[in-house]
Amino acid sequence: MPTLSEPTAAASPRRVDELLAHYGESHRNPANEAIHCVAIPLIMLSLLGLLFALHPWVAYGFVLASMVYYARLSAAFLLSMALVSVLGLALVHAMGARVLPLSAAIFVLAWIAQFVGHRIEGRKPSFFEDIQYLWVGPLFVLSLGFRKLGWRW
Repeated sequence: MPTLSEPTAAASPRRVDELLAHYGESHRNPANEAIHCVAIPLIMLSLLGLLFALHPWVAYGFVLASMVYYARLSAAFLLSMALVSVLGLALVHAMGARVLPLSAAIFVLAWIAQFVGHRIEGRKPSFFEDIQYLWVGPLFVLSLGFRKLGWRW
């Protein structure tokens, strides 16, 4: 039984909330936030396309591994990211033979936008500290939408 000086499990923040709070520290400028809301989904799409161009099973494996990561954080984010991933894979399939050049172009342009956003913000991207923030970025974008809808993750 916890004493008064020990935090209870209910009082300690969830890992997903800690990750989002840390990520949010370098994404406070409204222009940077807006850039991320466009660029992060485009980076996700382009990454799936690039992996798909290597071999479709590489893309599917990446999605599966990502779902395992998201399952450890939040059921709401897991379901949302599963839907986003299915949509992304459908778009990749629709690119057909142009998947590699389209994905490469989107990837480069979206990353340029991301770095412009961080230049505006005056803070380095979170993934420079920890690679897992590449998986947290999409959750940050979803969390902004969830908040506007009044949904809890």
